[in-house]
Amino acid sequence: MRTAADARVNEHVRIERGHHSASDPAAEHAEVRGNLLRTLPRIDSKYFYDDTGSQLFEEITQLPEYYQTRTEEALLGNIADEIVRLTGARELVELGSGAGRKIRLLLDAMRRQGRLENCVLLDINETFLRTSAEELADQYPQMEVRGVVGDFLHDLDLVGSGNKRLFLFLAGTIGNLYPRQFATFLTSVRATLGEGDSFLVGLDLVKDTARLEAAYNDSAGVTAEFNLNALRVLNQRFGTDFEVDAFEHVAFYDPEQEWIEMRLRAQRADKRLPRAIIVSSASVSGTRSAPKSAASSPAVHLSTPSGAPVSSCRAGSPTLSISSPRLWCGRSSTAVRNDRVDRPAIAG
Repeated sequence: MRTAADARVNEHVRIERGHHSASDPAAEHAEVRGNLLRTLPRIDSKYFYDDTGSQLFEEITQLPEYYQTRTEEALLGNIADEIVRLTGARELVELGSGAGRKIRLLLDAMRRQGRLENCVLLDINETFLRTSAEELADQYPQMEVRGVVGDFLHDLDLVGSGNKRLFLFLAGTIGNLYPRQFATFLTSVRATLGEGDSFLVGLDLVKDTARLEAAYNDSAGVTAEFNLNALRVLNQRFGTDFEVDAFEHVAFYDPEQEWIEMRLRAQRADKRLPRAIIVSSASVSGTRSAPKSAASSPAVHLSTPSGAPVSSCRAGSPTLSISSPRLWCGRSSTAVRNDRVDRPAIAG
Protein backbone atom coordinates (compact mmCIF):
# COMPACT_ATOMS: atom_id res chain seq x y z
CA MET A 1 0.00 0.00 0.00
CA ARG A 2 1.41 3.39 -0.98
CA THR A 3 2.12 5.74 1.89
CA ALA A 4 1.58 9.02 0.01
CA ALA A 5 -0.41 10.24 -2.96
CA ASP A 6 1.25 10.41 -6.34
CA ALA A 7 2.74 13.80 -7.21
CA ARG A 8 2.31 14.77 -10.87
CA VAL A 9 5.32 16.61 -12.27
CA ASN A 10 4.03 16.80 -15.85
CA GLU A 11 1.79 14.66 -17.98
CA HIS A 12 4.56 12.11 -18.58
CA VAL A 13 6.04 11.95 -15.06
CA ARG A 14 4.72 10.53 -11.81
CA ILE A 15 6.59 10.55 -8.48
CA GLU A 16 5.62 8.22 -5.63
CA ARG A 17 6.88 7.89 -2.10
CA GLY A 18 7.77 4.44 -0.86
CA HIS A 19 7.09 2.97 2.56
CA HIS A 20 10.62 3.57 3.81
CA SER A 21 10.77 7.19 2.64
CA ALA A 22 7.74 8.00 4.80
CA SER A 23 9.07 6.42 7.96
CA ASP A 24 8.03 7.71 11.37
CA PRO A 25 10.56 10.39 12.52
CA ALA A 26 10.41 9.11 16.11
CA ALA A 27 11.13 5.57 14.96
CA GLU A 28 13.98 6.77 12.75
CA HIS A 29 15.45 8.73 15.64
CA ALA A 30 15.23 5.65 17.86
CA GLU A 31 16.89 3.54 15.16
CA VAL A 32 19.80 5.97 14.82
CA ARG A 33 20.20 6.18 18.59
CA GLY A 34 20.11 2.41 18.92
CA ASN A 35 22.74 1.99 16.22
CA LEU A 36 25.02 4.51 17.92
CA LEU A 37 24.66 2.65 21.22
CA ARG A 38 25.67 -0.72 19.76
CA THR A 39 28.89 -2.39 20.84
CA LEU A 40 30.12 -1.47 17.37
CA PRO A 41 28.19 1.76 16.69
CA ARG A 42 27.10 2.41 13.15
CA ILE A 43 25.38 4.91 10.87
CA ASP A 44 23.28 3.62 7.99
CA SER A 45 24.73 4.60 4.59
CA LYS A 46 21.42 6.16 3.55
CA TYR A 47 22.58 9.21 5.50
CA PHE A 48 25.27 9.76 2.88
CA TYR A 49 22.66 10.67 0.32
CA ASP A 50 21.00 13.91 1.31
CA ASP A 51 21.05 16.57 -1.41
CA THR A 52 24.64 17.59 -0.59
CA GLY A 53 25.89 14.01 -0.38
CA SER A 54 24.15 13.02 -3.61
CA GLN A 55 25.71 15.97 -5.41
CA LEU A 56 29.13 15.12 -3.98
CA PHE A 57 28.79 11.54 -5.19
CA GLU A 58 27.92 12.77 -8.68
CA GLU A 59 31.11 14.88 -8.54
CA ILE A 60 33.06 11.79 -7.45
CA THR A 61 31.89 9.90 -10.54
CA GLN A 62 33.47 12.60 -12.73
CA LEU A 63 36.87 12.62 -11.01
CA PRO A 64 39.91 11.45 -13.01
CA GLU A 65 40.82 8.94 -10.27
CA TYR A 66 37.32 7.40 -10.20
CA TYR A 67 37.59 5.02 -13.16
CA GLN A 68 34.46 3.02 -12.30
CA THR A 69 31.82 5.25 -13.86
CA ARG A 70 33.56 5.93 -17.16
CA THR A 71 34.43 2.23 -17.49
CA GLU A 72 30.83 1.17 -16.95
CA GLU A 73 29.60 3.82 -19.39
CA ALA A 74 32.09 2.55 -21.98
CA LEU A 75 30.83 -1.00 -21.52
CA LEU A 76 27.21 0.03 -21.83
CA GLY A 77 28.02 2.07 -24.92
CA ASN A 78 29.52 -1.02 -26.54
CA ILE A 79 26.73 -3.46 -25.73
CA ALA A 80 23.53 -1.42 -25.26
CA ASP A 81 22.00 -2.47 -28.59
CA GLU A 82 22.82 -6.10 -27.96
CA ILE A 83 21.35 -5.98 -24.45
CA VAL A 84 18.08 -4.57 -25.77
CA ARG A 85 17.99 -7.13 -28.59
CA LEU A 86 18.74 -9.97 -26.20
CA THR A 87 16.16 -8.96 -23.59
CA GLY A 88 13.48 -7.47 -25.84
CA ALA A 89 13.03 -4.77 -23.17
CA ARG A 90 10.32 -2.14 -23.58
CA GLU A 91 10.66 -0.67 -20.09
CA LEU A 92 13.69 0.18 -17.95
CA VAL A 93 13.61 -0.08 -14.14
CA GLU A 94 16.70 1.36 -12.46
CA LEU A 95 17.30 0.59 -8.77
CA GLY A 96 19.36 3.32 -7.08
CA SER A 97 19.16 5.64 -10.06
CA GLY A 98 21.00 8.72 -8.79
CA ALA A 99 21.24 11.22 -11.65
CA GLY A 100 20.26 8.56 -14.18
CA ARG A 101 22.99 9.31 -16.76
CA LYS A 102 23.95 5.79 -17.78
CA ILE A 103 20.46 4.61 -18.60
CA ARG A 104 20.33 7.00 -21.55
CA LEU A 105 22.61 4.61 -23.41
CA LEU A 106 20.01 1.88 -23.03
CA LEU A 107 17.05 4.18 -23.61
CA ASP A 108 18.65 5.33 -26.86
CA ALA A 109 19.12 1.70 -27.91
CA MET A 110 15.46 0.96 -27.11
CA ARG A 111 14.36 3.98 -29.12
CA ARG A 112 16.49 2.96 -32.10
CA GLN A 113 14.85 -0.46 -32.04
CA GLY A 114 11.34 0.99 -31.67
CA ARG A 115 10.79 -0.58 -28.24
CA LEU A 116 10.84 2.37 -25.84
CA GLU A 117 7.68 2.72 -23.74
CA ASN A 118 8.29 3.28 -20.01
CA CYS A 119 10.96 4.00 -17.42
CA VAL A 120 10.86 3.56 -13.63
CA LEU A 121 13.51 5.12 -11.37
CA LEU A 122 13.90 4.15 -7.71
CA ASP A 123 16.19 6.23 -5.52
CA ILE A 124 16.40 7.33 -1.89
CA ASN A 125 16.96 11.02 -2.74
CA GLU A 126 13.80 12.75 -3.95
CA THR A 127 15.55 15.83 -5.32
CA PHE A 128 17.81 13.86 -7.66
CA LEU A 129 15.00 11.47 -8.54
CA ARG A 130 12.61 14.26 -9.49
CA THR A 131 15.25 16.08 -11.55
CA SER A 132 16.22 12.87 -13.37
CA ALA A 133 12.59 11.98 -14.10
CA GLU A 134 11.82 15.43 -15.50
CA GLU A 135 14.95 15.46 -17.67
CA LEU A 136 14.21 12.00 -19.06
CA ALA A 137 10.60 12.96 -19.81
CA ASP A 138 11.83 16.00 -21.75
CA GLN A 139 14.44 14.02 -23.69
CA TYR A 140 12.18 11.04 -24.43
CA PRO A 141 8.69 12.51 -24.90
CA GLN A 142 7.26 9.21 -26.14
CA MET A 143 8.09 7.57 -22.79
CA GLU A 144 6.17 7.52 -19.52
CA VAL A 145 8.43 8.08 -16.50
CA ARG A 146 7.63 7.00 -12.95
CA GLY A 147 9.85 7.77 -9.95
CA VAL A 148 9.72 5.93 -6.63
CA VAL A 149 11.33 7.65 -3.64
CA GLY A 150 12.45 4.70 -1.59
CA ASP A 151 14.92 2.05 -0.56
CA PHE A 152 15.45 -0.93 -2.85
CA LEU A 153 15.53 -3.14 0.24
CA HIS A 154 12.03 -2.10 1.33
CA ASP A 155 10.16 -0.62 -1.61
CA LEU A 156 10.59 -3.01 -4.54
CA ASP A 157 6.90 -3.86 -4.37
CA LEU A 158 6.09 -0.32 -5.55
CA VAL A 159 7.77 -1.07 -8.87
CA GLY A 160 4.68 -3.12 -9.63
CA SER A 161 4.12 -5.67 -12.36
CA GLY A 162 4.96 -5.57 -16.04
CA ASN A 163 6.40 -7.43 -18.98
CA LYS A 164 9.57 -7.08 -21.06
CA ARG A 165 11.21 -4.92 -18.40
CA LEU A 166 14.97 -4.60 -17.95
CA PHE A 167 15.90 -4.06 -14.28
CA LEU A 168 19.21 -2.24 -13.81
CA PHE A 169 21.38 -2.49 -10.71
CA LEU A 170 24.55 -0.69 -11.75
CA ALA A 171 27.59 1.05 -10.25
CA GLY A 172 28.35 -1.78 -7.83
CA THR A 173 25.28 -0.79 -5.82
CA ILE A 174 24.75 -4.43 -4.88
CA GLY A 175 27.63 -3.82 -2.47
CA ASN A 176 25.28 -1.63 -0.43
CA LEU A 177 24.16 -4.95 1.01
CA TYR A 178 25.90 -7.09 3.57
CA PRO A 179 26.78 -10.51 2.11
CA ARG A 180 24.16 -12.06 4.39
CA GLN A 181 21.52 -9.86 2.71
CA PHE A 182 22.28 -10.92 -0.86
CA ALA A 183 19.98 -13.93 -0.93
CA THR A 184 17.05 -12.04 0.59
CA PHE A 185 17.46 -9.11 -1.79
CA LEU A 186 17.84 -11.24 -4.90
CA THR A 187 14.85 -13.32 -3.84
CA SER A 188 12.78 -10.13 -3.61
CA VAL A 189 14.04 -9.06 -7.05
CA ARG A 190 13.06 -12.46 -8.43
CA ALA A 191 9.59 -12.05 -6.95
CA THR A 192 9.26 -8.66 -8.64
CA LEU A 193 10.44 -9.83 -12.07
CA GLY A 194 7.78 -10.98 -14.51
CA GLU A 195 8.18 -13.90 -16.89
CA GLY A 196 9.53 -11.69 -19.69
CA ASP A 197 11.72 -9.45 -17.52
CA SER A 198 15.53 -9.38 -17.22
CA PHE A 199 18.03 -8.20 -14.61
CA LEU A 200 21.33 -6.42 -15.39
CA VAL A 201 23.87 -6.02 -12.58
CA GLY A 202 27.16 -4.11 -12.60
CA LEU A 203 30.21 -5.11 -10.57
CA ASP A 204 33.76 -3.85 -10.25
CA LEU A 205 36.78 -6.17 -10.32
CA VAL A 206 39.76 -6.53 -8.02
CA LYS A 207 42.71 -4.79 -9.66
CA ASP A 208 45.95 -2.95 -8.94
CA THR A 209 45.99 -1.70 -5.33
CA ALA A 210 47.30 1.75 -6.24
CA ARG A 211 44.47 2.25 -8.73
CA LEU A 212 41.82 1.13 -6.24
CA GLU A 213 43.15 3.36 -3.48
CA ALA A 214 43.46 6.37 -5.78
CA ALA A 215 39.75 6.11 -6.61
CA TYR A 216 38.92 6.73 -2.94
CA ASN A 217 41.65 9.26 -2.18
CA ASP A 218 41.06 11.82 -4.91
CA SER A 219 43.41 14.79 -5.00
CA ALA A 220 40.48 17.26 -4.92
CA GLY A 221 39.24 15.88 -1.59
CA VAL A 222 35.68 15.29 -2.84
CA THR A 223 35.47 11.77 -1.41
CA ALA A 224 36.63 13.07 1.96
CA GLU A 225 33.83 15.65 1.93
CA PHE A 226 31.36 12.95 0.93
CA ASN A 227 32.26 10.89 4.00
CA LEU A 228 32.31 13.85 6.35
CA ASN A 229 28.87 14.90 5.13
CA ALA A 230 27.31 11.89 6.88
CA LEU A 231 28.18 13.55 10.20
CA ARG A 232 26.64 16.81 9.06
CA VAL A 233 23.46 14.97 8.12
CA LEU A 234 23.20 13.48 11.61
CA ASN A 235 23.85 16.87 13.17
CA GLN A 236 21.16 18.51 11.06
CA ARG A 237 18.51 15.82 11.23
CA PHE A 238 18.91 14.46 14.73
CA GLY A 239 20.58 17.24 16.71
CA THR A 240 23.83 15.38 17.30
CA ASP A 241 26.88 17.55 17.76
CA PHE A 242 29.70 15.70 16.05
CA GLU A 243 32.69 17.99 15.53
CA VAL A 244 33.16 17.36 11.82
CA ASP A 245 36.58 19.00 11.70
CA ALA A 246 37.76 16.53 14.35
CA PHE A 247 37.74 13.72 11.77
CA GLU A 248 39.96 12.92 8.82
CA HIS A 249 39.37 10.78 5.74
CA VAL A 250 41.38 7.56 5.43
CA ALA A 251 40.93 5.03 2.61
CA PHE A 252 43.01 1.95 1.83
CA TYR A 253 42.71 -1.47 0.24
CA ASP A 254 42.55 -4.49 2.53
CA PRO A 255 43.99 -7.40 0.50
CA GLU A 256 42.85 -10.02 3.01
CA GLN A 257 39.21 -8.94 2.96
CA GLU A 258 39.51 -7.74 -0.66
CA TRP A 259 37.73 -4.47 -0.07
CA ILE A 260 38.42 -0.77 0.22
CA GLU A 261 38.07 0.60 3.73
CA MET A 262 37.02 4.24 3.84
CA ARG A 263 37.20 5.64 7.34
CA LEU A 264 36.63 8.94 9.02
CA ARG A 265 39.15 8.74 11.80
CA ALA A 266 38.94 10.86 14.95
CA GLN A 267 41.97 13.11 15.32
CA ARG A 268 41.15 13.97 18.90
CA ALA A 269 38.91 12.69 21.67
CA ASP A 270 35.19 13.33 21.24
CA LYS A 271 32.90 13.44 24.27
CA ARG A 272 30.12 11.66 22.40
CA LEU A 273 32.19 8.63 21.35
CA PRO A 274 35.60 8.80 23.03
CA ARG A 275 38.40 7.82 20.65
CA ALA A 276 35.75 6.84 18.10
CA ILE A 277 36.53 5.99 14.52
CA ILE A 278 33.84 6.29 11.87
CA VAL A 279 34.37 3.43 9.50
CA SER A 280 33.12 2.60 6.04
CA SER A 281 34.64 0.26 3.47
CA ALA A 282 34.00 -0.48 -0.18
CA SER A 283 33.92 -4.23 -0.16
CA VAL A 284 35.39 -6.31 -2.94
CA SER A 285 33.48 -9.54 -2.88
CA GLY A 286 32.87 -12.57 -5.01
CA THR A 287 32.31 -16.30 -5.16
CA ARG A 288 34.08 -19.14 -6.95
CA SER A 289 31.50 -18.91 -9.73
CA ALA A 290 31.78 -15.15 -10.28
CA PRO A 291 34.59 -12.58 -10.67
CA LYS A 292 35.63 -10.88 -7.46
CA SER A 293 34.04 -7.46 -7.47
CA ALA A 294 34.20 -4.11 -5.74
CA ALA A 295 30.91 -3.33 -4.04
CA SER A 296 29.37 -1.15 -1.35
CA SER A 297 27.77 -1.72 2.02
CA PRO A 298 24.76 -0.63 4.01
CA ALA A 299 26.22 1.28 6.91
CA VAL A 300 28.98 3.53 8.18
CA HIS A 301 30.30 1.99 11.36
CA LEU A 302 31.65 3.80 14.36
CA SER A 303 34.13 1.84 16.42
CA THR A 304 36.98 2.19 18.84
CA PRO A 305 40.41 1.82 17.25
CA SER A 306 40.24 -1.94 17.87
CA GLY A 307 36.80 -2.31 16.28
CA ALA A 308 36.40 -4.27 13.03
CA PRO A 309 35.49 -2.27 9.91
CA VAL A 310 32.57 -4.02 8.27
CA SER A 311 30.77 -1.47 6.12
CA SER A 312 31.31 0.13 2.74
CA CYS A 313 30.54 2.85 0.20
CA ARG A 314 29.61 2.71 -3.47
CA ALA A 315 31.98 1.50 -6.15
CA GLY A 316 31.75 1.10 -9.88
CA SER A 317 31.18 -1.74 -12.29
CA PRO A 318 33.37 -2.79 -15.17
CA THR A 319 31.65 -6.19 -15.44
CA LEU A 320 28.04 -6.65 -16.51
CA SER A 321 25.85 -9.73 -16.31
CA ILE A 322 22.29 -10.26 -17.49
CA SER A 323 19.86 -12.68 -15.91
CA SER A 324 16.25 -13.64 -16.40
CA PRO A 325 13.87 -14.53 -13.54
CA ARG A 326 14.69 -18.22 -13.83
CA LEU A 327 18.16 -18.54 -15.31
CA TRP A 328 21.11 -16.59 -16.67
CA CYS A 329 20.19 -15.52 -20.19
CA GLY A 330 23.47 -13.76 -20.83
CA ARG A 331 26.98 -13.37 -19.53
CA SER A 332 29.58 -10.71 -20.14
CA SER A 333 33.28 -10.71 -19.47
CA THR A 334 35.83 -8.01 -20.02
CA ALA A 335 39.50 -7.21 -19.64
CA VAL A 336 40.12 -3.80 -18.12
CA ARG A 337 43.59 -2.30 -18.20
CA ASN A 338 43.75 1.32 -17.12
CA ASP A 339 40.96 2.91 -19.20
CA ARG A 340 40.96 0.41 -22.06
CA VAL A 341 37.86 -1.76 -22.25
CA ASP A 342 37.65 -4.88 -24.41
CA ARG A 343 34.16 -5.49 -25.72
CA PRO A 344 32.31 -8.11 -23.61
CA ALA A 345 31.01 -11.23 -25.30
CA ILE A 346 27.37 -11.86 -24.44
CA ALA A 347 26.07 -15.39 -24.74
CA GLY A 348 22.40 -16.19 -25.04
